[in-house]
Amino acid sequence: MQETILSVGIDIGTSTTQLIFSRLTIENLASNYTVPRISIVDKEVVYRSGIYFTPLKSQTEIDAGKVKEIIRREYEKAGRKPEDLQTGAVIITGETARKQNANSVLENLSDMAGDFVVATAGPDLESVLSAKGAGSDRISEEKREVVANIDIGGGTSNIAFFQKGVLKGTSCLDIGGRLIKIENGKISYLFPSIQKLAANHGIQIQVGDAANESTLYRVCEYMAEQLAMALYIEEPDSFHRELYTNAGTPLKRQPEIQAVTFSGGVADCMLHEEGDMFRYGDIGILLARAVKNCTAFQKVKIYPAAETIRATVVGAGTHTTDVSGSTISYAREKLPIKNIPVLKVSEEEEQNPQLFAEAIEKGLTLYESEGELEQLAIAFSGQYHTSFQQIQELAALLIRGADRVIKGSYPLILVIENDIAKVLGNALNVLLERKKDVICIDGIHAQSGDYIDIGEPVADGHVVPVVTKTLIFNS
Repeated sequence: MQETILSVGIDIGTSTTQLIFSRLTIENLASNYTVPRISIVDKEVVYRSGIYFTPLKSQTEIDAGKVKEIIRREYEKAGRKPEDLQTGAVIITGETARKQNANSVLENLSDMAGDFVVATAGPDLESVLSAKGAGSDRISEEKREVVANIDIGGGTSNIAFFQKGVLKGTSCLDIGGRLIKIENGKISYLFPSIQKLAANHGIQIQVGDAANESTLYRVCEYMAEQLAMALYIEEPDSFHRELYTNAGTPLKRQPEIQAVTFSGGVADCMLHEEGDMFRYGDIGILLARAVKNCTAFQKVKIYPAAETIRATVVGAGTHTTDVSGSTISYAREKLPIKNIPVLKVSEEEEQNPQLFAEAIEKGLTLYESEGELEQLAIAFSGQYHTSFQQIQELAALLIRGADRVIKGSYPLILVIENDIAKVLGNALNVLLERKKDVICIDGIHAQSGDYIDIGEPVADGHVVPVVTKTLIFNS
């Protein structure tokens, strides 16, 4: 029997604020007398809001009241109320995530979105969200190629790349369309790193200067070249490392990137260049032209993104409901838990003990907020450790890779596809001397970028209900 639910996605970004409503059709695909397996069988965006400049009180503070008014007005236009919605996400991204009152804005909006994912997406996680919204992971899997997505927004360019559909890395650069703002024909705002980039190439610009189109286009050309350097299509120059957001790290050189997709507001401008170059009060259209004309990107394949300006918001929320396997291990007093982001270890990494532990250790950095590790779940297939001895070895690897989680205040949450959770949970409890809460469930498939809810035990404690909130058009 089919059921239709309504989802909302709300994205508050550096340049723009927008939302979508989606209709999702779910159906139990399991046969009678078996454990229910609920899947999305159809999905359709039924309403797309206008695209608004994100209202700010200052360079460091979001205007929470105006943001909420935008969202309320769009609900009214769509004929929807918060109680009509069953799932969704509110995500604050880019430079906006670093505003002083970002978290209070999210809390202020949560009453309009119901019990949804409400998250401040750091630059690495945002890279994954936008890339999946753009469909780059699917292109990589279908083409069996290494595909990178560059989401060029107002304040940052978020990059994620995939090999055969598996996430291989992320990075983020301070390159975006609103890092130079134009007002009354003059430069009204200039991001320091972009000013330095220009000076590095002999171009002296400053706030108050006339907005000369040819001069600013040259700056945009250098910005586009830096994006190519981030993918190693061009060899990085001596200035390149200064452009990484929050002094972040570059991508790995391997595997070599074969194809690129572009998303974000600047990518949308690549499709609509005509007209006044400064009509948005920034250099977004000039940057779009520079990226489009950059000869370096002609060295790789360019695939069209499934979404451009709406890539992140389209990645804001569907859910599938499932139940765990019946052989699980959990700390009952820690349940229920909601809105836990998922770190997925690839099967390739899982098969190599050294890579497995390193993948977890490195992956944890994607889930930091201001240097603090957030609560998360570690997901993997579990099909390569099935004997008793192998599971003991797996437990030791998990303890090594997830050391920061174990030393932190949150429980160690493991989500496994194969039926090994109870034995693995017992092994971890023994090794950790039961000094750490462990929640270990199986029978669940989840990917990086997903969020999960784990409910209170049912069926006499044998199973727990699990809601996997995944990216729309990605399941």
